[in-house]
Amino acid sequence: MLLISSGSISYLFDDKPTVLQINIKNNIDPRMNRYVKLALDEAREINADYVIIEMDTYGGALNDADDIRTMILEYDKPIYVFINRDAASAGALISIACDSIYMAAGASIGAATVVTAEGVAAPDKYQSYMRSIMRSTAEAKGRDPKIAEAMVDESLEIEGITEEGEVLTFSTSEAVQHGFCEGQRSSVDEVLTEAGIDDYQLIEFTLGATEKIIAIFLNPVISGILIMMIVGGIYFELQTPGVGFPIIASAIALVLYLTPYYLNGLAENWEILMFFVGVLLIALEIFVIPGFGLAGVSGITLAVGSLILIMLNNDMFDFTFVGAEEIFRAVLTTITGLLGSFILMFLGGVRLTTSKFFKRVALEHVQDTKEGYTSTFRSESMLEKKGIAYTLLRPSGKVLIDDIIHDAYTRGNYIKKDAQIIVINEEGATLQVKEDTK
Repeated sequence: MLLISSGSISYLFDDKPTVLQINIKNNIDPRMNRYVKLALDEAREINADYVIIEMDTYGGALNDADDIRTMILEYDKPIYVFINRDAASAGALISIACDSIYMAAGASIGAATVVTAEGVAAPDKYQSYMRSIMRSTAEAKGRDPKIAEAMVDESLEIEGITEEGEVLTFSTSEAVQHGFCEGQRSSVDEVLTEAGIDDYQLIEFTLGATEKIIAIFLNPVISGILIMMIVGGIYFELQTPGVGFPIIASAIALVLYLTPYYLNGLAENWEILMFFVGVLLIALEIFVIPGFGLAGVSGITLAVGSLILIMLNNDMFDFTFVGAEEIFRAVLTTITGLLGSFILMFLGGVRLTTSKFFKRVALEHVQDTKEGYTSTFRSESMLEKKGIAYTLLRPSGKVLIDDIIHDAYTRGNYIKKDAQIIVINEEGATLQVKEDTK
C-alpha cells in the first residue's frame, strides 16, 4: 500500500493503476481553464497513471480552449476523453488533443467555427487561428488535419465526407469511420476497460475548499460589496488620517476582489496596473495639484473602468467574445458598489460625529476668548505686512514674513509658492492673505 497526500486530501493506493477523472461539462472559460490546470497538477502530484476527461460542452472562449489544449499536449501521461454528448467548437479542439477519443451513442464532435458572444461568425483572423491549431493538433495526434480544419472552415470540401458550405460535425459512427474516435462506449468504466486498463483506482477531481471560497468571491453581489468597502475605506481614511483601520479594511477588500479574478484569468496585469494608476492620479489631484481637473477625472475613469474590466474576459479592450449581458452585469455590479460606498460615506459620516472616538479626538465646544482662551501670541498687528508664499496656498498653506513662518489662507484662490503676498486679515494665529500684485 502507498499513501499519497495532496493538499488537504489523502489517497490510499495499492499497486492498482491510478486514473484521475476530469469533468468538462460547462462552457470553456477562464474558470474551466483554471479547473483543468489544477486537475492536471493534482494528477502529477498523485502520480496518476492515466487521466480521463468526461466531455459535454458546446464550447467557449478560444484563448482558454487553446490553453487547455496546450496543457493536454504537454502532459506526459496518456489522456483519454469520453464524449458523453457534445464536443462542439472549443470542446472539439480539446478532444482532438487527447490521446484517445471515445464517444457515447448519439454524441457529436465538430462545428468548431469561432463565433462571437452574439452567435455570429467571428472575424477571419480568429477563424484562421482556429484552423491552424485544429490542423496542428490533429497532426500531433495522428489524425487527418484536413478533416480537423473542415470542422472550422465551411469552404473546405472533402470528397465523401463534407461538401462546401457545411461546417463538419461527426456523429459517433462517422467519427469512428474517419479516425476521430476509437470506439463507441456508454461510460467511463467501459472506456477504461476498452483501453486495456483493468483493476484500477478511479479518482474524480473536485475543487478543494480554498477554490470553492475563491469562487464565492466571484459572485457579482460579493464583488459589489468589496467595491463598496474599497472606496469607503479610502474615504474614511482621508477623513480621519492616521487611524489606519479604514485603509486596512480597504486593502483587504481590494485583495479579496482582485485575487479570485486574477487566479481565474480574468484580471490581467494591465487591468490591475490601470486601477493603481487611477488611484495615484486621484491622490495627486487631492494632495498636489490645485483644483479638480484632468488628473482627477482621468483617475476616476481609470479606477472605475478597471474594476469593470477585471470582471470581463476581454483581450486588451477586444470584446468580441464578451456578451452584452456580461458587460451589463459588470457595469451594474460596479455602479451598485459605488452607490453603496456613497451611502456608507454619508451614514458613516453622520455617525462618526456622534461616536465616542470622534468626541475623544474632536473639539466639541467653542473656546471663547471670554472664558480666557486665546490663540495668538503676537504683540503687534500683521495687517498690511508683506512677505512671500512659503508653500503653495490651495487655499491654505504657509507664508514667510520677516523671516518667520505663519499659517495662512486665501479667499479661495490659489497662490503659487514664492509669490509676493500681503496680509488682509487676522484670525487668531492664522493670517488671511492675498497675492500682492503691486
